[in-house]
Amino acid sequence: MKLAIIAATGGVGEQLLRQALGAGHDVTAIARNPAKLPAAVRDARIVTADMAGPQPGVLEAAIAGTDAVLSGLGPASNSSAGIATRGTQAIVAAMHATGVKRLVVISAAPVGTMPYPGRPNPPKHDPGEGFFMRHVGTPVARAAFGKVYADLAEMEDLLRDSDLDWTAVRPPKLTNKPLTTHYRQNVHGGWSVPRADVAHLMLAVLGRPETIGQVIGIAS
Repeated sequence: MKLAIIAATGGVGEQLLRQALGAGHDVTAIARNPAKLPAAVRDARIVTADMAGPQPGVLEAAIAGTDAVLSGLGPASNSSAGIATRGTQAIVAAMHATGVKRLVVISAAPVGTMPYPGRPNPPKHDPGEGFFMRHVGTPVARAAFGKVYADLAEMEDLLRDSDLDWTAVRPPKLTNKPLTTHYRQNVHGGWSVPRADVAHLMLAVLGRPETIGQVIGIAS
């Protein structure tokens, strides 16, 4: 497949890039600072684009002719919140302009219960959460990263309002442990998951049309 990977120098983005190239895909890597890409993944076509303020023409040229777009874009902290929504708006516009339909993005497990202006009264608890996650894990995460999750929640709403064939993957805490491929899908809660496994699932759903328009939880 011809794939465009956005935020390719990020933790999940680099894993997407490594695994996509390893599987023989034709890859375009889109990154703000391509110099951060390790030499092992420079077989990809590389495009420089800052997703905090992307130039439409650059993004359209990078995406045109691809079969799917995979985005590892997301705020690293509350101070960078907003980049997921702004960047995904630009991605959606570029995909509309070029006729590319398939999009897979990374979100986060706590998003389903996160209040924000577009959804001020979400469910208080995820029905699948265990006692520890409901009363300790999720409240702590929301207190520390509330703006991050609100940004990702708005991003998901943007996808729902688009006419794209989108899938959002919601992991809990991300780790740098090696790829296992032995992760749980369609789960609520969960404590952690390797970035490599998240990338593995994001690539896998490209061949699963039943995941279109769906949010998929993942955890180890």
